[in-house]
Amino acid sequence: MESTAERPLLEENLTDNLQSIHDSKSTAHLISRDPWYQVGFVLITTTNSAYILGYSGIIMAPLGWVAGILGFIAIGLISLYANHLLARLNQIDGVRHIRYRDIAGHIYGKKMYYLTWALQHINLFMVNTGIIILAGEALKAIYTLYSNEGILKLPYCITITGIVCSFFAFGIPHMSALRLWLGVSTLFSLIYIIVAIVLSIKDGLNSSARDYGISGSKKTKIFNTIGAAANLVFSYNSGMLPEIQATVKRPYVKNMQKALYLQFSTGFISVYAVTFAGYWAYGSSSSSYLLTSVHGPKWVKTLGNVAAFLQTVISFHVYASPMYEFLDTKFGRINESPYSARNWIVRLVARGTYLTATTFLAALLPFLGDFVNLTGAVSIIPLTFVFPNHMFLKVKGKELSALSKSWHWANVLFFGVLAPAAAVAALRSIVIDSKTYHAFADL
Repeated sequence: MESTAERPLLEENLTDNLQSIHDSKSTAHLISRDPWYQVGFVLITTTNSAYILGYSGIIMAPLGWVAGILGFIAIGLISLYANHLLARLNQIDGVRHIRYRDIAGHIYGKKMYYLTWALQHINLFMVNTGIIILAGEALKAIYTLYSNEGILKLPYCITITGIVCSFFAFGIPHMSALRLWLGVSTLFSLIYIIVAIVLSIKDGLNSSARDYGISGSKKTKIFNTIGAAANLVFSYNSGMLPEIQATVKRPYVKNMQKALYLQFSTGFISVYAVTFAGYWAYGSSSSSYLLTSVHGPKWVKTLGNVAAFLQTVISFHVYASPMYEFLDTKFGRINESPYSARNWIVRLVARGTYLTATTFLAALLPFLGDFVNLTGAVSIIPLTFVFPNHMFLKVKGKELSALSKSWHWANVLFFGVLAPAAAVAALRSIVIDSKTYHAFADL
């Protein structure tokens, strides 16, 4: 016979098991299966995507040494705290939520459910479009190392990237199935990071002088600073933490916190190294894709670009997973194996359509960085800072001290102002760049 002391524990375990079963039936993807370190490597994969090769140009160059370093530190600490808040909202009133929109819907109601869904997926769509452009730039960089005929243009390279991403998407049904691919992703990241750092340092040592001044008029500097701040937010956050947390084993919050500590410690060492090395070497002339600036043996630069291309394929799959989960759950058969004929066909059609759309947009507007900044301003900033702090106030407000409430409201107000300001800065950049670039441009 069970003791009175054992009964609450048994009831808690039974509730968790029933909730896991319920969640499993509501999604076509596996949940609650992955150890915390696997989830940590998912976070590191998003952190160390090829986007980091542009941070010396799009973050450090507009901010300079002092503001750039302080900005990385400040946004890093605030992002870690905000992600902790969001992780703690995984279970509310005894119900576990596996999607961001589910949390928002539970707290705010149906309208916020759909608004959050729209903000998140528009943002992830634009991020993935940017990833395809980066991969296309890596392919073109490889081509230009060996030929100057200009036959293989950027739109062609982007198309090739979309096809490769499609094959990967069809074969990997869900985020948990990445497993060993996360280790492969880490290896690829280390390759292009090491190549970028070593060649940047070599160039820096061979350069007599570098300009670290921030160019432009006072108005331009203000807008560029706001844009760089938005890029700082993106460098730490994906806007899909609840969907990643859905895959972690119990205890859901503690394991997610371990994964976050892994991301914000080990995961960011390489980000800082490549960003600061690139800015040190090239100063204000740092490019938005560092491997186009470095000088060195062809085979080394080729290795770096190949690694960057292949890692973006895996990163794309991670960022696309929330949309894949929605499509697979809506059109697939969740009670069948993900490798059943029906679910294979669903992946082929649904993911093929999604990849066709992102690839076409990437080829059409290869200067999409401004659009990514715009969607990041109106989505990642609210999803990362405004909503988590306000939701935490809604759920835990009665338990918080006056000082704690003031801190959370300060975050809501500050980032609530930063989001529209960053959106205006991004719109300004779009207007300026639209006068320079054209559709299907070969940049």
